[in-house]
Amino acid sequence: MIINMNLGKNSYDIVVERGSLGRAGELFDLNRKVLIITDDGVPEEYSKCIAKQCKEPFIECVPQGEESKGFGCYQRLLSFLLKKGFTRSDCVVAVGGGVVGDLSGFVAASFMRGIDFYNVPTTLLSQIDSSIGGKVAINLDGIKNIVGAFYQPKKVLVDPDVLKTLPLRQISSGLAEAIKMSLTSDKALFELFENQDINENIDEIIVRSLEIKRSVVEQDEREKSLRKILNFGHTLGHGIESSENLGGLYHGECVALGMIPMCGKETRERLVRVLRKVNLPTDIQVDVDSIISAMNHDKKFDGETVDVIFVNTPGEFEIKNITKDELARIAKERL
Repeated sequence: MIINMNLGKNSYDIVVERGSLGRAGELFDLNRKVLIITDDGVPEEYSKCIAKQCKEPFIECVPQGEESKGFGCYQRLLSFLLKKGFTRSDCVVAVGGGVVGDLSGFVAASFMRGIDFYNVPTTLLSQIDSSIGGKVAINLDGIKNIVGAFYQPKKVLVDPDVLKTLPLRQISSGLAEAIKMSLTSDKALFELFENQDINENIDEIIVRSLEIKRSVVEQDEREKSLRKILNFGHTLGHGIESSENLGGLYHGECVALGMIPMCGKETRERLVRVLRKVNLPTDIQVDVDSIISAMNHDKKFDGETVDVIFVNTPGEFEIKNITKDELARIAKERL
């Protein structure tokens, strides 16, 4: 299946097809120098499969984890491109999860003011969410994604077959983003989570999640208005993720926790049941004030207020501008 992201001159296709990793040479323009960026948590077979289909491939592997999404790895990769004589006619291919995609995209966006970038997401979370939309970034001083750009890929290849090597906890983490999008935009998808077998419907979940995000990004590429709904669960979620006491939680687990306080009572109860069904956390033992403190550098804050997404009924949302104190009160009452 091909989903087209219609962004004028920045338009591109998202190919969702089992076995498509072996067709990357047909789907991408790899008849040139290609820097394939991956991490040591991704099976080597995936980057090697891409490399076999390139005219002049180079594979660079970074350490797994958020630590690689910083200036050290960023500079090393730019230096590698320079050393190997890459030009504006060459390209970067990301093979990995959200960290690899964000890092690779920002490298491509900034080298020679921009070279072609392809994304091959290998985690469910990145297949569903982070691989499309054009947000690329690195972290600085412990603050996630504070240095970055909007830079759309040339094409995205989503091969659900690669999920077979993914740990179950990573699958659950990825499902959090799909649940997020179902709550704001697709009542029927949320009901699928409630009533049907998740594993049997994983391809449909991926496609419907991508279609929701595609629609939002097409209407608001630079996050001026509607695209803010994609931050549902992320305002508190990023605070949880950045809190020093909770470093062991995955991104999707933090988003799951961040959604709970932002739902009406009945929807909150339904959400908690769904989160438990897919093995995501529904409570934490931590001082909420420390979470709010960790959010001080969040890009979504405008002074002392922040736009927060609330969902009272699945498939519907409301954007409210509230203060940090109000956000803290809601979190303490409901989380």
